[in-house]
Amino acid sequence: MRILPYGAWPSPVDAATAAAHDGRPEYVGFVGDEVWWTAPRPAEGGRRTLVRRRADGTEESVLAAPWNVRSRVMEYGGRPWDGTVREGRPVVVFAHFADQRLYRYEPGGEPTPLTPLSPVGGGLRWADLVVRPERDEVWGVLEEFTGDGPTDVRRVLAAVPLDGSAAEDRSAVRELTGDAHRFVTGARLSPDGRRAAWLAWDHPRMPWDGTELLVADVRPDGTLGEPRTVAGGPEESLAQVEWAPDGGLLWTSDRSGWWNLYRDGRPLCRREEEFGGALWKLGERWFAPLESGLIAVVHGSGTTALGVLDPETGDLVDAAGPWTEFASTLAVHGERIATVAASPRSAYEVVELDTRTGRARVIGSAHRDAVDPAHYPEPQIRTFAGPDGREIHAHVYPPHHPGCAAPDAERPPYVVWAHGGPTGRFPLVLDLEIAYFTTRGIGVVEVNYGGSTGYGRAYRDRLREQWGVVDVEDCAAVALALAEEGTADRDRLAIRGGSAGGWTTAVSLTTTDVYACGTIIYPVLDLTGWATGETHDFESRYLDSLVGPLDEVPGRYAERSPVEHADRIGVPFLLLQGLDDVICPPAQCERLLARLEGRGVPHAYLAFEGEGHGFRRAETVRRALEAELSLYAQVFGLRPPGVPPLELAP
Repeated sequence: MRILPYGAWPSPVDAATAAAHDGRPEYVGFVGDEVWWTAPRPAEGGRRTLVRRRADGTEESVLAAPWNVRSRVMEYGGRPWDGTVREGRPVVVFAHFADQRLYRYEPGGEPTPLTPLSPVGGGLRWADLVVRPERDEVWGVLEEFTGDGPTDVRRVLAAVPLDGSAAEDRSAVRELTGDAHRFVTGARLSPDGRRAAWLAWDHPRMPWDGTELLVADVRPDGTLGEPRTVAGGPEESLAQVEWAPDGGLLWTSDRSGWWNLYRDGRPLCRREEEFGGALWKLGERWFAPLESGLIAVVHGSGTTALGVLDPETGDLVDAAGPWTEFASTLAVHGERIATVAASPRSAYEVVELDTRTGRARVIGSAHRDAVDPAHYPEPQIRTFAGPDGREIHAHVYPPHHPGCAAPDAERPPYVVWAHGGPTGRFPLVLDLEIAYFTTRGIGVVEVNYGGSTGYGRAYRDRLREQWGVVDVEDCAAVALALAEEGTADRDRLAIRGGSAGGWTTAVSLTTTDVYACGTIIYPVLDLTGWATGETHDFESRYLDSLVGPLDEVPGRYAERSPVEHADRIGVPFLLLQGLDDVICPPAQCERLLARLEGRGVPHAYLAFEGEGHGFRRAETVRRALEAELSLYAQVFGLRPPGVPPLELAP
């Protein structure tokens, strides 16, 4: 065992390795007997491809570059593909990121367009697709811009012919609903095809605040009758709706304080656990009914499990396996369940459960050890006490290296990670970006601060009108608790986060003296600007609940915004931004930097062309990680071998 100071340990996890393993498989589905999904290609400009697992177990990527299977609906996207089998051959429809058109693809041929381009604003976008071969159509959510502003947009359910007749003709796109609601999810058809169900909500609500469940009759000509509301409301969040094989209506609702599963209004399994989540992307799926009448469910509190629920008895049996996180994507075929799962020892991989045998196995995008697993982070699930004694959930990742240790008297530096959302959470999974730091002797703690999902509605509602207060207090409480117990060095604490986590990081640097530095990644920095046209439609009224309505509490917007208090930042920081970001635009970063000019605060600003909200390209992730490590090395007096220098300008 080598004795070296924290931060000086030689690590096998370089930034290129971490970047190459960025991203995860998503949106699993069955096409006949085959399992298909989308998969990241960070080395190919960050595009996403479709992967097909044939019945014989072979796996292949079916769309070469530059095809990019990704939707921009609500900017965060949604399920961008669906498929069926026709005359023994797969037929797939997908959204291509570059132009957002729908394309039809059959293996062995080239994709052909199904929808037209639009010169208006962000154009025509599609998500939450369902191919309907019996009507020779694909149904989905159409997001259509009506002007050049970010909120000049409408969303409806629409049907697109599979024969390509709408490829140049907008009038051939058949709208199924009107503009009664600002937001809708894709329609789910009853087994007899005579009814359709979907969720809807309107500004200023977010879907985790309140949604409504609508049902309409499907007429013989394929049009929809007048929708009727059967569940939900302004204070009840329904996250998903599906039909049972016998025609019963299933949905998840948080009316009990937890997202639990209901059938026609009757609870099926009352637990203080989540059977749903925050609907950031259209087409997320936490449960799926099987032909047998059983229901596949992703559920849990903090961590999640894949289970099979008997709706008659309420019995729930979980699949055996090492996984601690199951993603909000499920597909079923016969007695088979496909999903995406991960654990602290494995990254996200496609998993299949055979409900007849109870056997779960990895079937695709299997995790392959990029480095010796002995170097993987070793998480501790912790609960800390915050202000007023409130609980704060966190994952602590101490420095870890099988061949190195620090001198006994030294305490390690720690970086607090604040997640995005803020209605989100950190899953308990292997992340090589964490390993990039822990293998060098830098601890990481992921804080699921008040407002995070996974712990019930009351925990989520702690952030109502308290954004920039509760999240900041919770992160600081965890950092200081680690220092007080001797786990972390009080003088070598940092904070980092992206998006809403970037906001929490920036506010922490302007309102606390806890941290010696911070890494701020594609952040919200100016609440007033963000609320008056500087973000996209989906989150344009989010601040009504997070901060309060602008017209009622304008002073609060200025009081909490880091851009208004740049003079309070007195520690070094790194600012990372994508230049194509329409959710948290670079204008906010530039505004902060302009107000810092001449103040002598060491900082660096790295802006990346071609990157939006969330870095996807391998070269971007690599550069960002190396810059972040260099910041900590300079501020904490570390000597990590081989770290490229980062110039901090005063």
